[in-house]
Amino acid sequence: MRHDDPVSVDPSWQLAAALVALVALAVLVSWRAGFGQQRGIIVAAVRAALQLALVSGIIVAAIAQVWSSLLFVALMFTIGVYTTCKRTDVRGSWPWAALAMAAGIVPVLAIIFGLRVAPFEGVSIIPIAGIITGNMMSAHTLTGRRLFPALRDNIGTYEAGLSIGLMRRDAISLVTSRQVAEALVPTIDNTRTVGLVTLPGAFIGVLLGGGSPLQAGAAQLLVLVGIMTGQVLTVATAHELILRAKLLPADLKQRLRP
Repeated sequence: MRHDDPVSVDPSWQLAAALVALVALAVLVSWRAGFGQQRGIIVAAVRAALQLALVSGIIVAAIAQVWSSLLFVALMFTIGVYTTCKRTDVRGSWPWAALAMAAGIVPVLAIIFGLRVAPFEGVSIIPIAGIITGNMMSAHTLTGRRLFPALRDNIGTYEAGLSIGLMRRDAISLVTSRQVAEALVPTIDNTRTVGLVTLPGAFIGVLLGGGSPLQAGAAQLLVLVGIMTGQVLTVATAHELILRAKLLPADLKQRLRP
């Protein structure tokens, strides 16, 4: 095989054996270490296999047309909003969570496709939008899971701020301003160390598809910088909505009264 031939992982008994071995190893270590996650590991692996088999078939049809690709992206976005709302317990504020995620997704995709860095076709729309959407979901989830417990644990700081005449927004900020930037640390670190510590998915994907290392590097740089920029926008928007008491779990809406 030439170095520029595409490399693929085909469904085969070898793949099945590798997957079984990997899951078995994870289950064994979880059991011996007392994590208690054996069932969760098995269920996650089986679900991943079934979902990817289903999604693979759908994507084959979706990438044929721009409209069907956009519809598939909308489905991913909807699932992402549902998932992050569930993880952060803000189901009642889902429109605001959707706004925070969209604030990071729309500008990034507009720049990428508006400048024609990638063709506005299904084969580009679905993977790029999917990667960006998934990472905006993660940024929103991480923001909520950091800030909401901090507000619960520091309700006294919030009340002290109100007692000296601060507006609710400023009193909330007394707690959250020290925590919010932490949600960006993983992505900034990933971007800073790419190629030195990690070779992320876009880079490997282009190489496996027969692209040159230069093309793989360009694709990965676009994805990483897009993710970093999008997450800055999503976290900033989510924080602003939290300061305005729009994006809060039900218990905090009751406790953070002006």
